[in-house]
Amino acid sequence: MAYELPPLPYDYAALEPYIDAETMKLHHDKHHQAYITNANGALEKHPELASKSADDLLRDLNAIPEDVRTVLRNNAGGHSNHSIFWTIMASPNAGGGGAPTGAIADQIKADFGDFEALKKTFNETTAKQFGSGWGWLVFQGGKLKVITTPNQDSPFTQGLYPILGNDVWEHAYYLKYQNKRPDYLAAWWNVVNWAEVNKRFATAKG
Repeated sequence: MAYELPPLPYDYAALEPYIDAETMKLHHDKHHQAYITNANGALEKHPELASKSADDLLRDLNAIPEDVRTVLRNNAGGHSNHSIFWTIMASPNAGGGGAPTGAIADQIKADFGDFEALKKTFNETTAKQFGSGWGWLVFQGGKLKVITTPNQDSPFTQGLYPILGNDVWEHAYYLKYQNKRPDYLAAWWNVVNWAEVNKRFATAKG
């Protein structure tokens, strides 16, 4: 079955003033759709893969036929990454932002000391990602870790389950923040959906 663009769980302007409506519209409707279109084109060549989710394809890249492996790494990766990204954000009027709560808050305190220390580590690490890529929070070896991936590479390809991720491709922030990636990273915490992050953390812990 062909992949389809998931609808945003809020309207384009919901994340204002931190992420502008025009960026959200272009990012979701154009960029995410392009990854889906390209992934579907590759899957047409190998119908036996069509029943697999994007996440499952990424978990075992070596099982993908070589002629479409890179295309699916990039485009199933883009589909998976963005599908996560939309859900882990929420309007500040609907509970987005603020300090983490629940189990993820306890784990952040245990592993980083406090939320401010996590933000500092995440923002500094992700700001240094050369070119396009993502910053992630993953749970590995009983601890939370901040990692980055280039392009649309997914933590799933490393056997990791992404709990939280921020897109630092320029298309995610350039209309509002221009080349000031650190400003975007700092502002982004105002729209993090901690309820969804807690759900993903529970899945990661198993």
